[in-house]
Amino acid sequence: MKVVSNSSPLIALARVGQLKLLQPLYAELSVPPAVWTEVVVHGSGQPGAVLVQQAGWIRQVAVRNRPLVLSLTQDLGVGEAEAIVLAQELPADLLIVDERQARERARRLGIRFTGVLGVLVEAKSRGLLPAVKPILSDLQRVAGFHLSPGLLADVLRQCREA
Repeated sequence: MKVVSNSSPLIALARVGQLKLLQPLYAELSVPPAVWTEVVVHGSGQPGAVLVQQAGWIRQVAVRNRPLVLSLTQDLGVGEAEAIVLAQELPADLLIVDERQARERARRLGIRFTGVLGVLVEAKSRGLLPAVKPILSDLQRVAGFHLSPGLLADVLRQCREA
């Protein structure tokens, strides 16, 4: 399975000690240069920076369609734009991205996506997590992740923790 990630899911999962879930779920993860730079270079000293840099299962892959990246950066950050373009170029089976505008762009381009919550639901369904509720609390408390009460209830229902 070819999977591409934007930086914010990597950072959020690292902040709550769950970056390790991505390897058993997807085996290998590709990130574009802008995501690598944001997480590893600019994020030096932050949760996940060293983990991402040292993870042999996370690889940096160059993006070729620079005009499309430039076009997408009119509305999105460069990391999001490169992640979408890389997902299209590989082509990826899945893009991990949380930002609403980036998800809408991916949808318009026919790219299948999920976010941190989808990763957690999948991990729970595969038996990689005993419970998601404590992780959701950590995401809100530690990573500053905003979850509406309705979304929180929906995720807990999906994971049979409601």
